[in-house]
This record gives sequence, structure tokens and C-alpha cells, in this order.
Amino acid sequence: MSEKKKEPSVLQGFKAFLMRGNVVDLAVAVVIGAAFTNIVNSVVKGIINPVIGAIGTKNLDGYSSCIKGPCTGAGDSATGVRLLWGSVLGATLTFVITAAVVYFLMVLPMAKYLARVEARRKARETTQEVIEVTELEVLKEIRDALVARRGPGPGER
Repeated sequence: MSEKKKEPSVLQGFKAFLMRGNVVDLAVAVVIGAAFTNIVNSVVKGIINPVIGAIGTKNLDGYSSCIKGPCTGAGDSATGVRLLWGSVLGATLTFVITAAVVYFLMVLPMAKYLARVEARRKARETTQEVIEVTELEVLKEIRDALVARRGPGPGER
């Protein structure tokens, strides 16, 4: 008679999956990332685009090149083939700014913090090893002093 192992139910497996720390961390990261995107978009639209606008136009989406003419009109009534490199430039700027802010305000400080924590942990381990070695040496010295005080044993003359 063979006993079957009870398989975990799908619901139990799903619950275990949700309770993992990584899933919760990922969910928090997505929510924070969505909120952070609004901040970065505001910085790009409110600061970066006007600075670029001092040179050309405030809206980067207006920059384009015609690769098959004649390029006239806009939207559904446009003729020709346009390369909308201004919108690509705007999206690239947004990405670079987002990456820079995330790196300098989140990744770099966290890396420095983790490096300090690791250095403290290593220092504590080194101190522990020195203490353990010192205690062992002290115990050996105490043993040798007791043996010397007691004198040689009966069979050691």
C-alpha cells in the first residue's frame, strides 16, 4: 500500500507566493515608481523643456524632419512621412533624468549604507576573533601557572 504525498493546494501555493518578501517589495516599488514618474515628468516639463525652449521651442514634440515630402498638415490630415525625433528626444531626456535621480538619490546612498553596515559587521567579527584568541591564551596561562604552583605530579620526577 503506497501512501501519496499530499500536494499543496493552488491556493496555498499562491498564498506562499504572495507572502514572500520579494513580491511585497516589488509591489511597493511599482507604486512608488508610478508616483515618482509624475515628479520627474513635472521636472522635465517645468524646468528642462523651458531651458530647451530658450534655444528653440518649449515643446520638444514639435521637432520633426520630413523624410518623404511634401510634409504638410498635422494629425490625420498630414501628408508625407515625418520623423518625430523631438518626441524621442523628450522621452530620452525623461529617462536619463529619471535614471540619474534614482541613482543619485536612492541607489548610491543605499550602496554606501550597505557598505558601512558590512564594514561594521566585519569589524565586529574581527574583534570577536581577537577576544576569543586572547581568552584562549589567558586560559592556557592560568593552566600553566596552576601546574607550576602545584609542582610536578607523582609520576613526573
